[in-house]
Amino acid sequence: MNLRGAYTALITPFRNGEVDVDALRDLVERQIDGGIDGLVPCGTTGEAATMTAEEQLLVIRTVVDAAEGRVPIIAGTGSNDTRKTVEFTREVAQIDGVDAALVVVPYYNKPDQEGLFRHFTQVADEGGLPVVLYNVPGRTVRSFTPATVGRLADHDNIIAIKEATGDMAFDTEVLEAVEGKINVMSGDDFTTFPLVACGGTGCVSVVSNLDPTSMSRMCEATLEGDFETARRLHMKIQPLARALFSAPNPVPTKTIASKLGWCTPEVRAPLYDVSDEVRATLEKVASDYGFEG
Repeated sequence: MNLRGAYTALITPFRNGEVDVDALRDLVERQIDGGIDGLVPCGTTGEAATMTAEEQLLVIRTVVDAAEGRVPIIAGTGSNDTRKTVEFTREVAQIDGVDAALVVVPYYNKPDQEGLFRHFTQVADEGGLPVVLYNVPGRTVRSFTPATVGRLADHDNIIAIKEATGDMAFDTEVLEAVEGKINVMSGDDFTTFPLVACGGTGCVSVVSNLDPTSMSRMCEATLEGDFETARRLHMKIQPLARALFSAPNPVPTKTIASKLGWCTPEVRAPLYDVSDEVRATLEKVASDYGFEG
């Protein structure tokens, strides 16, 4: 697979404690209508960490069914347990229409680089899906070294990395280490433009939950070398990106999506709704950006 363009790290809409399937289907349709290049259910933004396996499978099946093959689907399947990750990835692999698995660096256990190499190699060997590495040390404590990413890039079933450090020096070393063998995708809305300009192939984005059109166009323009257009879109997106990370993700995104009438603002504990003051700020940012609801 050649993963290019903007992929949305989809929020999971809830209603009264349950997955809101109808709202999720509408979100998928809105994303595709907005020109998104791919969808990523059950990642960090999708609150997979607080969903049961059955709920995660429901979300993935719903997204696949709603997308109807129009865009690639990369489903989050990772955990801090290698055996559990392999087993769940195998289960997701049975869903026709899932193109790859997003597998996060194991959290809490704090494996060293050899442990990371063995974990991802086993998932790639036994999980039944192409693997996208997910590096997000702000959440997992542990990070790949560029050298480990380079080793893993030699595996035929590892196709990409979602790199979410937001550190362009590190990103540049990763690009050097993989030597074009796998796709390098930004997992950080603030550095997507420079990462793609340096040789990345796209992003997995939070902002595109609300504005898939601008994010996909920015990636396309950057990939085509139209840096003037890409810079303009990058600067347009930044105030919204800052707002969406002003409280724990995905609380601000769901707050604005609720104001637009797309879903409830409901999140799973230990996350909780924003204060009235923060909500007013988010609504102003959304209005200034041009959202109507």
